[in-house]
Amino acid sequence: MRESGGHASGNQQPVSVRERAVATVPVDALHYNADTAGHFRKFLGRFFYLGMSLLVAVVVIFGFSHTIGTNLLHPDRPRPLILHFHAIVFSGWVALFITQSALVRTSRVTLHRSLGMFGAMLGGLLPFLGITTAVVMQHWHGSQDGAGNAGLSLPFNDMVTFSIAFGLALYWRRRLEFHRRLMLIATCCLTGAAFARFPENVVPENAFYACVDLLVLLGVVRDLLVARHVHVVYRYGLPCMIASQATAQYLMLAAPSPWLAITHRIMQWTA
Repeated sequence: MRESGGHASGNQQPVSVRERAVATVPVDALHYNADTAGHFRKFLGRFFYLGMSLLVAVVVIFGFSHTIGTNLLHPDRPRPLILHFHAIVFSGWVALFITQSALVRTSRVTLHRSLGMFGAMLGGLLPFLGITTAVVMQHWHGSQDGAGNAGLSLPFNDMVTFSIAFGLALYWRRRLEFHRRLMLIATCCLTGAAFARFPENVVPENAFYACVDLLVLLGVVRDLLVARHVHVVYRYGLPCMIASQATAQYLMLAAPSPWLAITHRIMQWTA
């Protein structure tokens, strides 16, 4: 006869350390943890996009609060009128994004679609207004301090990326899972200028695009937690975003002669 506590006899299998640890956890605690995780996933599924719209608003308000006084409210020199118009339209887009997210959350789909027509016009205006404002402000800065033109790569990239994401969101407006992710990407693309105005101890110089990508990565995390897989929009969209951002920053920082020749021609045409 073997003493109790010795080796397992017959068909009895040894109990692993992990199984012993789990066995010591009360059943109620396991149920509580499972219920908590389930509630958290349900909360993310319901309120993620509304929360992201509010987060974007916080980023925009905080970022531009550092420059709005000197650039718009109390400038040392009068700024071009288009800069004021751009600020109004851009603010309107952020407000519309919050409103549309809230309408979806409250199941007011009819009003959401009605406002969608206005959103389509506003979103179609934004790229043209953004590029025009960038060129006009470049002329203004050039007339004041002779600034170079290589930095035009940043607003050009933001507007092109926004246009692609927004255009695809309109095309797939009846495919909710595509539409809302593309609208999130499109809106996040507009936050680069706000992140660039954060204090450097918060966002280091030239790290603003990384912050934009982190916003989109929150959508990836949400997918992993709620759907247990990453949606195809993020799988293709985020790498394309990063590649275009890297190209834009290279053109700004390295200022290769072919890019400077292009920007010089643009400035000549728009003079």
